[in-house]
Amino acid sequence: MTEILDPEDCSTMLEVRAGVDAVDRALAELIGRRFGYMRAAARIKPARDAVRDEPRKAQVIANARVNARANGWPEQAAADLWEMLVESSIAYEFDRYDEKPGAA
Repeated sequence: MTEILDPEDCSTMLEVRAGVDAVDRALAELIGRRFGYMRAAARIKPARDAVRDEPRKAQVIANARVNARANGWPEQAAADLWEMLVESSIAYEFDRYDEKPGAA
């Protein structure tokens, strides 16, 4: 197995790809945890119309922009990624909400 190096220390594409793959595995784990919070939200929210919260969505995307800037990557890329992530999360939460006993 190739050692995972910091990006600045990579000198071959094999090292770069190993790093990217490691980051992707970590991201998948974190996104899975994030979707766990969506399951919790669906369980906790008392009404289906509370699932979509546009002010919260805007706040989450604004936070993503700030975090991207703080970590040296493009804010617009973060906004685009989080738009997709949040919309996917909302759809997932609706599905989980609709599975609740007495929902619908």
